[in-house]
Amino acid sequence: MTSKPAFIHNRPAAVIAIVLFAIAAVTYWDASRMVVRATYGMSATAASYFVAILFAILAVGHLISAFKPNDVENEEVDWKAVGWIGLALTGLIASIWAGGGFILGSTLLFAFTARAFGRKAFIADICLGAILGIVIFLLFNKLLTLALPMGPLERLF
Repeated sequence: MTSKPAFIHNRPAAVIAIVLFAIAAVTYWDASRMVVRATYGMSATAASYFVAILFAILAVGHLISAFKPNDVENEEVDWKAVGWIGLALTGLIASIWAGGGFILGSTLLFAFTARAFGRKAFIADICLGAILGIVIFLLFNKLLTLALPMGPLERLF
């Protein structure tokens, strides 16, 4: 068994803090490189800076938690569930990157995440994810007039 430094009481929280700081830094950097700036309301740049700050605040909270002694026994990590969540996020990103669109990506995200939480009705989850994806797409695209990534399914609406 590897020994951990005596001052770190919760190693997973410390790792999560580092990952959140990295995400905050990348988000901040990405916001600083945006060229389109809105002259009214909250621009995409301002929203990205806001998200970066939220990630940094979450990272600080996890860092504090990592150094705080606790009496609770940490549970073992369910790596199979972590893998399903990773596959869900990869499916979303790959779908949008490859031109599959928001609906396909969110369908995969929903179905794989449900599987990570132990649900075994994959076909039903695909159907539920597709329905939720369509409803969310229509709300954002038609009601709020905000553009989501378009794919073949979105062009039907």
